[in-house]
Amino acid sequence: HPEVIQAGINALKKYGAGVELCAIHLWNSRPPQELEAKIAKFDGREDAILYPKLFKNILGKEDAVILDELNHASIIDGLRLTKGVKKIRYKHKNMQDLEERLAEDGQGKRRKLIVTDGVFSMDGNVAPLKDIMRLAQKYDALVFLDECHATGLFGKTGRGTEEFWGAKPVDIINSTLGKALGGAAGGYTTVVGSASKALDLLLASSELTQKVADGTAQFRKGMTDAGFTILGEDHPICPVFVGDARLASQFADKLLGEGIYVIGFSYPVVPHGKARIRVQISASHDAAQIDKLITAFKKIGKELNII
Repeated sequence: HPEVIQAGINALKKYGAGVELCAIHLWNSRPPQELEAKIAKFDGREDAILYPKLFKNILGKEDAVILDELNHASIIDGLRLTKGVKKIRYKHKNMQDLEERLAEDGQGKRRKLIVTDGVFSMDGNVAPLKDIMRLAQKYDALVFLDECHATGLFGKTGRGTEEFWGAKPVDIINSTLGKALGGAAGGYTTVVGSASKALDLLLASSELTQKVADGTAQFRKGMTDAGFTILGEDHPICPVFVGDARLASQFADKLLGEGIYVIGFSYPVVPHGKARIRVQISASHDAAQIDKLITAFKKIGKELNII
């Protein structure tokens, strides 16, 4: 978005290219504080904290983490760095298994933290947040929701998984200045400037979010009508199921020949026999481009005997 790009340029000119101070001093400066306040306002929270890196240890050996088995790899890596804490996985989106883990494995712990992606990036499906929160209340647990694939692009106004389900606020949200907000790690001046402008646009209007939703609906319907299997729910991450790893790679290569860039994912990123082509719809894709995408999928799908 041109306004987001210009805001990053303005911040670069005003504050310089690098971050010359450690975080404890940097966060006392005005631009990060203003962005934190804007993030808190956008998400309807009391406060927000920016971190240059994702990992932050908030648990100890007296605590237990109960996490969905398909959570993003960055969450798994972060937990590996957390020494002493009990780590328990539950079956993907399986609330019966989650309840059993809370009842059996979480006993006697000071704090129990349920950790889940809001949207699972390889499948495009959404955590059953209301059910998770019901179990959290029943077993006196906290809920940590990773919204990196939801902030700014999912839900009616881009407020993510809570808005999608109409759920009450969870205890902790983790997200990113990348993806919908057009930035990256939360520290460099250009990122602070551009992400702040992106939030201004989202706070002022849901037009861009609606464009994403409309494009997603167009693609999912067109592909389903053509005979493809699209995984997930009404999310702009639209995994097209192929099954065979070699076929998924071949399909992606043929699409590139049509001027369309997608990625074929297979084992070990996804389970054996469940290869898929991940399509991501954005607000910059218009109806004609999505029609072209569907047409190309249909053409190659017939060539490869997938449909």
